[in-house]
Amino acid sequence: MQRADEVTGTPAPPRVALRGAQLSYGKRALWSGLDIELEQGEFVAVLGPNGSGKTSLLRVLLGLQKLTGGTIEMPDGMGIGYIPQQRALDPTITLRGRDLVSLGYDGHRWGIGLKGRRDRKRRVDEAISAVGAEKFANRPVGLLSGGEQQRLRVAQALVCDPDVLLCDEPLLSLDLAHQQAVSRLIDKRRRDAGTSVLFVTHEINPILPLVDRVLYLVDGRFRIGTPDEVMTSEALTELYRARIDVVRVRGQIIVVGAQGAIESDQPHHLQVD
Repeated sequence: MQRADEVTGTPAPPRVALRGAQLSYGKRALWSGLDIELEQGEFVAVLGPNGSGKTSLLRVLLGLQKLTGGTIEMPDGMGIGYIPQQRALDPTITLRGRDLVSLGYDGHRWGIGLKGRRDRKRRVDEAISAVGAEKFANRPVGLLSGGEQQRLRVAQALVCDPDVLLCDEPLLSLDLAHQQAVSRLIDKRRRDAGTSVLFVTHEINPILPLVDRVLYLVDGRFRIGTPDEVMTSEALTELYRARIDVVRVRGQIIVVGAQGAIESDQPHHLQVD
């Protein structure tokens, strides 16, 4: 999907492009020959079993890891926001919620001065408001629920107005209600601001209605396409090299694989909300 520039009507350049990308550890290639363009405002889910290189892909885009082959293309000055995995914070931490959000602003600046402090306060307030965290923004983050903490992490990623949002299992350990709330926040941002989203997840249930394309990684192989193109018995059987059945029942996608082929021998229920 390629979006047009609102002024000229010409196709907007991709926010991120990987060309023939390869990432290897010794003789083992996590993935190779990976070609993907992340378009403006596009929501791409990255799926696959543990060890398939999903988080490593984010590390490459964050500049924390180098490709072992191929190239990565990003426009100069492009802003990147990052939402890490949800982990409970120590209840003794006294850092306030708004202080956690401001770290996303301060990390790009040094010695911001009076005008900068005013701008920081405005941007932090806007980010907190965008995620609906006003009621607990002044409380110690260690005393907040997991869902409240994750809302603040989303605000921290948004405070610098990113062009691309990289999400590393941001729904992990959240209950279904908080998964849906955080997913809606991210989707609202990309729709309102044209932010591109690369969303690593094991649990596609809350985001399936939001996703434009899926990148599915398995043992060095991959498949890219719409959910209807990738989440099929044929496509997943080819990726896993084991019989995988994908069944749609009452608005749900159920993925059933041979023992150990997916991450367990239990069915995967991928709900379509």
